Amino acid sequence: MTADIMRDPVAGDSGPRQDGAVVATVPEAPTAVVAPVDPASTAFAVLVTSEDTKAWGRRLGRELRIGDVVGLVGPLGAGKTTLTQGIAEGMEIAAHRHVASPTFALVNEHPGRVPLLHADLYRVASAAELVELGLDEAFDRTASVIEWLDRFPSAAPADHLRVTISIGPDGARRLDWHASGPSSRRVADAIAFRVPVPSPTNVG
Repeated sequence: MTADIMRDPVAGDSGPRQDGAVVATVPEAPTAVVAPVDPASTAFAVLVTSEDTKAWGRRLGRELRIGDVVGLVGPLGAGKTTLTQGIAEGMEIAAHRHVASPTFALVNEHPGRVPLLHADLYRVASAAELVELGLDEAFDRTASVIEWLDRFPSAAPADHLRVTISIGPDGARRLDWHASGPSSRRVADAIAFRVPVPSPTNVG
């Protein structure tokens, strides 16, 4: 039995991506979100346009509280910063803050409904340098988004939402997210659509 395809209701626009040629020929298609056996822990979404990515980020941002940590993993150009911009909008960060990748500053903090800490570990060279960023102290007063978490997984607390972005052959983005504790499961549960899983009596 094939699961139904559903569009993210917060993604009101399906215009073409604006963030690079890699997605210039993405075909029009609905956003698909599929719930696995344990949707509170692991799920995925397929996002076709940059607006889909921002919309998914907005929904995520609306659920974040102080102490929540989101780790982003994916190749260059995958859309980690686009996703973070959507998260910032969901957290009511003012538009003039211009949330962009803090590749050279490494860490930026933005005031909003909940303060946003935005960190980028791409240019962090060692664990000693990571300590100097003071992330642990910031977790107590912000909701945090950490790009390139795969470079230093220990930068995030044990309980965090890990979002892995991959690029499909057609340029669409697949977001896989995994919650590793009660706080991140609360967020994952809030953002995941449910696709009903058929009972054995309804199969076939």
